[in-house]
Amino acid sequence: MTKAAPMAPRRRRWPGYLLAAAVVIAVVTAARAQDYNNGDDEEEKPKPQLKAQEACNGAFLSYTFIERAKEFPHLKNATAQAYAFKAQATVLNTMTTDLKAWQMFVGFQQKEILVSVSGAVLLDGTDFPANVSGGVTFAGYPMADLLNSIDTAGDLTQIQVQMDITGTQFGVKPPGKPMPKTIKLTNPGYRCPAPTHKDSVMYVCCVKDPKFKVKKANSTRYLPRQKADLTMAYDVLTSYGNKYIAQVTIDNWSPMSRLDNWNLTWEWKRGEFIEKMRGAYTLLKEGPACVYSPAASYYKDFDFTPVYNCEKRPVIVDLPPDREKDNDVGNLPFCCKNGTLLPPIMDESKSRAIFQLTVYKMPPDLNRTALYPPSNWKITGKLNPHYVCRQPIRVSPMEFPDGSGLMSTTPAVASWQVACNITRPKKRASKCCVSFSAYYNDSTVPCNTCACGCGNDTATCDPDAHPVLLPAEAMLVPFDNRTAKARAWAKIKHWRVPNPMPCGDNCGVSINWHVMNNYKSGWSVRITIFNWQDYTFKNWFAAVKMGEHYSGYENVYSFNGTRLDAPFNNTIFMQALPGLEYLDPITDGRTSAYPRLPGKQQSVISFKKKDVPNINIPKGGGFPKRVYFDGEECALPHKLPSSARRRAWAPSLLQAVTGVVLVMIVALVDSSCL
Repeated sequence: MTKAAPMAPRRRRWPGYLLAAAVVIAVVTAARAQDYNNGDDEEEKPKPQLKAQEACNGAFLSYTFIERAKEFPHLKNATAQAYAFKAQATVLNTMTTDLKAWQMFVGFQQKEILVSVSGAVLLDGTDFPANVSGGVTFAGYPMADLLNSIDTAGDLTQIQVQMDITGTQFGVKPPGKPMPKTIKLTNPGYRCPAPTHKDSVMYVCCVKDPKFKVKKANSTRYLPRQKADLTMAYDVLTSYGNKYIAQVTIDNWSPMSRLDNWNLTWEWKRGEFIEKMRGAYTLLKEGPACVYSPAASYYKDFDFTPVYNCEKRPVIVDLPPDREKDNDVGNLPFCCKNGTLLPPIMDESKSRAIFQLTVYKMPPDLNRTALYPPSNWKITGKLNPHYVCRQPIRVSPMEFPDGSGLMSTTPAVASWQVACNITRPKKRASKCCVSFSAYYNDSTVPCNTCACGCGNDTATCDPDAHPVLLPAEAMLVPFDNRTAKARAWAKIKHWRVPNPMPCGDNCGVSINWHVMNNYKSGWSVRITIFNWQDYTFKNWFAAVKMGEHYSGYENVYSFNGTRLDAPFNNTIFMQALPGLEYLDPITDGRTSAYPRLPGKQQSVISFKKKDVPNINIPKGGGFPKRVYFDGEECALPHKLPSSARRRAWAPSLLQAVTGVVLVMIVALVDSSCL
């Protein structure tokens, strides 16, 4: 029986649309494989947002205005209307080298008030909300350095920083866009052309300046240490997984820099808290209260009772001298001076302060190398200069002597430096003032009205009126007791008395500069320092900056006087002689009927005219250009004692004498005729 041949399998027919889809997929796959295997073609990357970024070989900066919304209250006056705005700023390193400690200036011009900034901090440490109507400089935090593209394979997270800015601005009516005046990189050694402005975007490419000369080649990857009036070092001595021990060193370098009862504050940015300290302490020791802090949610079994402080902005002060040898909280070199930092010209051993602290960290920084210093450092004193501190910069690790006593040194795990400089006080924000008087005028030019602020007591006085001239004895009594003397003096001089009277100077310390005499060979002054506070100034100092006649300076007699060099040229530095280091506070009078008496010290300063024979004392040659007390620049009067007031008697006296002589001559003539 013949077997039937097996039937061929029936071929399945695919629908036409599926066949077409398969062909498309095959073509695309082949094209991708061809692109992948072609070594000459580059892989496609996202195109830069701005074409100018591609041609930049430096630091590419951009500022983009995003949006804004009207804030309350809603006003019809467009210039006074407030708007909440959002913007974004970026710094991109397009160089072959790293950009260390980048700093970007944004020239805000619409009365902007910044509320928050991510990826950066304000360089001067100003707290939010911050008035930045005159412009502001941003510094990187936590990423202070931008690495180069070559070493990071073009990783944008390491070569670029993006700042999200929110705040309030005034005065630009929609649809106008409130853009800054300019943006630029402020790092030394870079130059930036005028930025390009297109609609809501502003950008600029800042390049290295070929004419910039680096003072000294830095062989390390760290920034050089900065010179400033006052510096603070933050050195990590020991690092563990979740904590580290750091040492803070405060150095006073300037002859005009001084601190009394210093208070140091900073801001923790990553949830840290201080477990314990040596050499200093926090004003608020809130161990039990730390259980309500974010740290308690992570350290659940941790005993917070002995913890020093969990505040985001702790206030740190120095220990008193009696704790210097205390093994628990003291026993550190240069600690425990009750917050006094003197200029090195007075005592180098008292121009430095040191304290240590143990810091606990929070996730995700739980490894030995995740170290970040606090930011926004501020330091203040009793009656001392106003310091502006920059953000910490990473410097080469500080080297310390080995604890074994051998000649070897031990470097810190990591080191940062904070540089602080003295700023001139703003108008009506001084802490001391100066009055002028002279032998050729019997009136004293007092301190300016509200020289140290007006406070809230302006209901019975005029804060904008010029101060009235006073008799010399009025300078020895408090301002509240001068009104009667001022009115009586004005009546004698036939001067108009303002109503209401000018407000006082409200200064805790005042200095009187009195020109005593003026001879052919030289001249002299008397300087008197008055303390109007219930506070004793220990180891005080004063300084005066003179003009062209400084070269004639001869001697200070009751103080210890020293000539200062650059940058304080033409300046005489004065401190108390041994045994007179205390400027006493104000004291009560003999009875309640007598006014309170200020503490005071005074001295005579003599000058020669050999080098400046044509000096004009009344025209300003005999008066200082600047006056300092304990480093604080004092407010100077707006005018000088007039030399015309006392000389005014001369013409009238001459006329009177001439008249008498004429009468006598006529009488003699008449008698001879008789």
